[in-house]
Amino acid sequence: MKNYYLLFFGILILSCNEVKKEITESNVEVDIVKIPILNLEEADRLTQLPLHCMNTEYPNKLNQTIGGDSDLKTPKELHPTFYGCFDWHSAVHGHWSLVSLLKNFPKLDNRAIIEQKLLQNISKGNIKHELLYFEGQYNKSFERTYGWAWLLKLAEELHTWDSEVARELEANLQPLTDLIVHKYIEFLPKLNYPIRVGEHPNTAFGLSFAYDYAATLDNEELATLIENRAKEFYSNDSDCPISWEPSGFDFLSPCLEEAALMKRVLELNDFKVWVNDFMPQLKDESFQLGVGEVSDRTDGKLVHLDGVNFSRAWSLNYIAKDLPEYKHLGNVANQHINYSLPSIVGDSYEGGHWLGSFAIYALNSIND
Repeated sequence: MKNYYLLFFGILILSCNEVKKEITESNVEVDIVKIPILNLEEADRLTQLPLHCMNTEYPNKLNQTIGGDSDLKTPKELHPTFYGCFDWHSAVHGHWSLVSLLKNFPKLDNRAIIEQKLLQNISKGNIKHELLYFEGQYNKSFERTYGWAWLLKLAEELHTWDSEVARELEANLQPLTDLIVHKYIEFLPKLNYPIRVGEHPNTAFGLSFAYDYAATLDNEELATLIENRAKEFYSNDSDCPISWEPSGFDFLSPCLEEAALMKRVLELNDFKVWVNDFMPQLKDESFQLGVGEVSDRTDGKLVHLDGVNFSRAWSLNYIAKDLPEYKHLGNVANQHINYSLPSIVGDSYEGGHWLGSFAIYALNSIND
């Protein structure tokens, strides 16, 4: 089996690295790389990552504030739904990964097993217990807003999946979904300044996923709040220093996440004016952005840079959507996906417990 994977990866690397040259209108030669494709074979491969970790309790990072001896419980006792995949948010987006793949590829090899595991984890009783955790004295801000964002992305994916299994899972998850929506509505008016980092607390990322949920489910209150807050935070930004990115542990691009959020909340013509001030170089057909290079994929922090490649890709594709003058950004996105995609299956648990979700979301963004 190991030799099979090595052969598969070798073929994938060769195919991903196929390039051709193109001369832009500015007379600059640009490498045009092969477009990565999420097909059934790739989907089956990527299911192995969340399937492996969704019920793997240890190692585990709880991110827990201890209020007393009674809080010292196992991950599964504390989080009977989202206890695997090393931490709560990775467990959440691991479940999202399987829902997304099932929705888009009904003929997955492990479909029956995946459905059974999802129904077992996202049960009414388990979700009720997850709610109790958030009600704890020290847990009000637990997973704010990164884990919140992925929870709403999972809820959105279930809502848009036409399946009896999805309807049961969506209903079971609904109390936690409602709680997270309430937490966003309660928290956002209190946030005086956006958080502009390349890791979990990034405000633009958290708002983007929450906005997608609100738009899909017609939650006008949440959508309006996010639109207003995003404009207050970012409308006057200009000349984002993309050359400073990435930092050593980034898995999000502060500049590109912000631009992708503003693409969501502004009218198209207003966005074109805004982005031309914010990142004027994006419109240049010869625009290039070096990938985040990973030196050690067994290091849980250094492997974040595979994540920055996938998240840059989904942001670039969202920025370019419906804007022909920015279509060249798709090639930059493909370069980033092609660098990291061959390495995430069969590699260390440090990346394997979460990178599949990022890869799937980035690959989905190509066809959006």
